[in-house]
Amino acid sequence: MSATETVVRLVFLGAAACFVIGLHLMNSPRSARHGSVVSMVGMICAGVAALVLIAVQGAITPVGWIVAIAGLAIGGGFGLYIARTVKMTAIPQLVSLFNAVGGGAAALLAVHDLTLGVQVGGTVAITAGLDIIIGGVTFSGSLIAAGKLQGIVTGSPVKIPAGKLVNGVLAVAFVAGVVWLVADSTSPGALILTCAAALLFGVTMVLPIGGADMPVVISLLNAFTGLAVGMAGFVLDATVLIIAGALVGAAGTILTVLMAEAMNRSILSIIVGGFGTGDSVSTVGGPGGDVSVRQVSADDVAIQLAYAQRVLVVPGYGLAAAQAQHELAELGKVLGEHGVDVGYAIHPVAGRMPGHMNVLLAEANVPYPQLKEMDEANPLFPQTDVALVVGANDVTNPAARRPGNPVSGMPILDVDKAKSVVVIKRSMGKGYAGLDNELYTDPKTGMFFSDAKAGLAEITAAIKTLVA
Repeated sequence: MSATETVVRLVFLGAAACFVIGLHLMNSPRSARHGSVVSMVGMICAGVAALVLIAVQGAITPVGWIVAIAGLAIGGGFGLYIARTVKMTAIPQLVSLFNAVGGGAAALLAVHDLTLGVQVGGTVAITAGLDIIIGGVTFSGSLIAAGKLQGIVTGSPVKIPAGKLVNGVLAVAFVAGVVWLVADSTSPGALILTCAAALLFGVTMVLPIGGADMPVVISLLNAFTGLAVGMAGFVLDATVLIIAGALVGAAGTILTVLMAEAMNRSILSIIVGGFGTGDSVSTVGGPGGDVSVRQVSADDVAIQLAYAQRVLVVPGYGLAAAQAQHELAELGKVLGEHGVDVGYAIHPVAGRMPGHMNVLLAEANVPYPQLKEMDEANPLFPQTDVALVVGANDVTNPAARRPGNPVSGMPILDVDKAKSVVVIKRSMGKGYAGLDNELYTDPKTGMFFSDAKAGLAEITAAIKTLVA
């Protein structure tokens, strides 16, 4: 091994260390941004080192260099454009697309090694086959998940005729494809069978899953991406890929388990699907509805908030959809300056992906100490003067405490235990679970029907007038 190659290997080791440190820093909102920077530096160093290694080994032709540079320019430029223009509400879809790219790229690496026309050993064939299966499932499944989140594919569960039988046949095809690859890794038929079964399984797995389970599905597919990258590392004998894939796979798996526990649902029941109907726009009360609720105005809400000692805000997807995080941060700032103790109660599955509300509020520079996770927030609600719910639905529904309904057993934020509740919502539309929220008809709940962005701005203006 030459001195240059030794240096490259050391850079790979340093990049892997950056990944580990970056992941550790992401444990806290305070250090998460630094964690992203550290991980990014590690990835840049690994990429540059890989290019140096390729150049030293002469493993690429001039045409290959042109293709590689063009790919870096196109991919990097597109990534920069997306990062600067994507809306916070579209981050879950973007994460799903990134999962698809990662899984697809890992699968393509295995496909490439199996199409060189050289018989590989059984261990390599098995690893490559698993890489294709996991990467293929991640690729097609993530595209379906992104389509559901974007509204291109219905958010309601799509039942596939004889779905269990179809999935069983595809599982048999997986095994048959890998066995065939072990026997003859140069066979086009074995490769086609394995790829087709993986891509189809990704579709049949995600289609039956409802919109309410999408946060967990995103985490699960993220774990699959890590496994696929790790498998690609074994195929290519690339330690840095093995480490990076293992980190992503482990982190994604842990997050999936935590998210499933937050919804009180097993991962198996989520994969089987059937929960969640997508964003419902039906109205069962409020303007044009027939359910008796107590409506309030911006001035009413302003008076309650301005003269409260403690206010707990419960953000939900409606806040993200209205892009009202800055208006909410301004309201919290005004209340804080007036001596009100303001906090933000974050449910683990609020929004459409893990940490969606944390990222949204951090973008608006909401102080990190004010963010309260569910276990920390729930004991505070009985001592809270006003609980302000902005666009959250199922995660505040008291019906979860009773058996026999779609949200039974799901841990919720104990909003109904606050002394007073204000809900900002455009209508009485149902949440992902397709269930009426009993909180809205509670006598101490006031419904302020408004778009979150406009409503929060109106309330803030009313408070400023009140305390001037």
